[in-house]
Amino acid sequence: MYTEKVMDHFQNPRNVGEIDNASGVGTVGNAKCGDIMRMYLDIDDNGVIRDCKFKTFGCGAAVATSSMATELVIGKTIQEALQVTNKAVMEALDGLPPVKVHCSLLAEEAIHAALWDYAQKNGIQIEGLEKPKSDIHEDEEQEEEY
Repeated sequence: MYTEKVMDHFQNPRNVGEIDNASGVGTVGNAKCGDIMRMYLDIDDNGVIRDCKFKTFGCGAAVATSSMATELVIGKTIQEALQVTNKAVMEALDGLPPVKVHCSLLAEEAIHAALWDYAQKNGIQIEGLEKPKSDIHEDEEQEEEY
């Protein structure tokens, strides 16, 4: 059902925790399944993500996608992090069951929410970034298997 990578990131999640005085913090959830993700970003003066941490309340897939998302954005520029999609998270985990695709969407939205917070705090606009949804509904998602 779950890939080895999903199980590894669930059992040994990377970058769990909070960042004091984070550059950006984003919280998103899915009211239907109860998953909640909070993503913290530390962004340097050149727009590079130095650190990323997360706290997630949810299923194993939610923890695994959060963990993988942090690994995918650390060291990236803001624009590169903006390109980290739910599909990229799923591919990095070697796939998710169709009923767990929404977890990867939460990870993508958590990154966007943290970037949005960063932009708001700094009075800047990030090209291509739209105000994130705070609640991701499963019925709006495409349940595809990757």
